[in-house]
Amino acid sequence: MKLDRLLSIVIMLLNRQRVQAKDLADHFEVSTRTIYRDIEAINRAGIPVVTHQGNKGGLGIIDSYKLDRQVLTLQDMVTMLSVLKGVNSTFKDRQINNAIEKIHALVPEHKQEFVKNHVDQIVIDVMPWGSSLKHKEKMMTLQQAIAGNQVCDISYHDSNGAASHRTVEPMTLIFKATAWYLFAYCSLRNDFRLFKVNRIRNLQVLPETFTRKNGKYQHYDTMPDDSTEMISLVIRFSRIIRHTVEEYFEKSQLKYLECGDIIATFELPDNDWVISYILSLGDNAEVIKPQRLRTLLRKKAEKITRLYKRDIQVS
Repeated sequence: MKLDRLLSIVIMLLNRQRVQAKDLADHFEVSTRTIYRDIEAINRAGIPVVTHQGNKGGLGIIDSYKLDRQVLTLQDMVTMLSVLKGVNSTFKDRQINNAIEKIHALVPEHKQEFVKNHVDQIVIDVMPWGSSLKHKEKMMTLQQAIAGNQVCDISYHDSNGAASHRTVEPMTLIFKATAWYLFAYCSLRNDFRLFKVNRIRNLQVLPETFTRKNGKYQHYDTMPDDSTEMISLVIRFSRIIRHTVEEYFEKSQLKYLECGDIIATFELPDNDWVISYILSLGDNAEVIKPQRLRTLLRKKAEKITRLYKRDIQVS
């Protein structure tokens, strides 16, 4: 879009002393002739862009031209840059790059180093530890499909390992807890669903487009996927892991005992992950309710005990 390109050129010129026309042409994937026509339009709008000759020459806005930069405070800019750079570590989006460039342009030259140092102090990386390049490519593909309102074909494996083929209308990417989810309208279920991104297989973006339906992920955020129900839990945690419990749960979910142990009441998806989570805490967590889960955990623990009582021979 030409208007967006004109604004981006102005921002780049504000942020840099000199810019070569060829560099602008390469950046916006247009011809040098188009860039010079854009410069003429910018000049007609009252922003004085001049051409400087010599080795360090190029296009630049005259030094006497001033832009009011007081709309945002320096702390506002630091916060916005930290968030945008964190998001762009996942998506590598040109529009986000342009937004970052625009915000940098609003920072006075004598404060550039200050902002750079403070942005480096706060790093927001929303990709899980050990994310592969393939996972990042999948995220970028989904983001592009969302932006273009394009229908997707996916193979999906739910929390129980059951596979299904879905045709979905992708709406929103959500990072919740430690994982990415896709909020989409599912033609198989004729309703909105949340799909865990790392369970999506064989992602294919179709040329078919769709009109976004009314629906927000906040209304579905208690359902990690369409086959999982929630389970109400009451767990007694040892005082030894008090700091971990207080970090994970809201104060309203906790009851403190005189001995220092903590009773937590909360909900989690009713799947194998709950069992793995509780077992990972060892003897620092005891399920009080429901009895069904308590019985299941006891059987699991007995099975593990029998397994480790066996003598093994390593060849």
